[in-house]
Amino acid sequence: MELNDRLAYGALPGIVTAPVEDRAALLRSYAAIYLEEEVRREASSVNLASFARFLQLAALESGQIVNYAALARQVGITGKTIQSYYALMEDMFVGFLLPAYSGSVRQGVLSTPRFYFFDLGVRHVAGGLPPEPTLVLANPGPLLEQWVGIELWKRVGYLGEGKLSYFRTKTGVEVDFILEHQGRLTPIEVKWTDRPDISDARHLLGFLDDHKKVAKEGLLICRCQRPLQLAPNIRALPWWML
Repeated sequence: MELNDRLAYGALPGIVTAPVEDRAALLRSYAAIYLEEEVRREASSVNLASFARFLQLAALESGQIVNYAALARQVGITGKTIQSYYALMEDMFVGFLLPAYSGSVRQGVLSTPRFYFFDLGVRHVAGGLPPEPTLVLANPGPLLEQWVGIELWKRVGYLGEGKLSYFRTKTGVEVDFILEHQGRLTPIEVKWTDRPDISDARHLLGFLDDHKKVAKEGLLICRCQRPLQLAPNIRALPWWML
């Protein structure tokens, strides 16, 4: 399956094996029927109208730092209810909260989590967006970042150990993902480029310099054709090798 198709339709087996012309309709049916049934089963007291508004906004904000207060104002409910809705989404396995990395020596590190849908195709239809390759072409970088986050989350789950987080400071220094496994940290950046260079890895270099004892190598996931050594401690990997 081509990258643009993965970013457009997601990875649900029933979707990727369906004819291309049927995928969008199947995804919409999934979002409309399955998600509503799961909400009814998991929390019968939830107001479906307010949850539907929240679901659309949460989908559109997927991959970004959660702003509970802003969502509460837009939906017309309390911030506490918004937090309970995110918890419900996790209970339903519709998405996951990605915590901020808390072990940094830097000052001014953000602590608010990000939220990711478990599947990009479901994310698109939940947000009222067309699950089509044309959507990807409009702004591919953030979708590739979300796809990488979902894949890393799955792999941590398969391993049954380790932790995934992200890193960002108030001044804008950011590393997309921090993978913790067996006492080691691997910072990971995602770029849409097919010709990466060391300038794409400047935040990885900074993170490695700040965490020398536990972080030995950083990875740059992108669209390069083969693995590239950008620096002694920085490797660029093609997305399909993830």
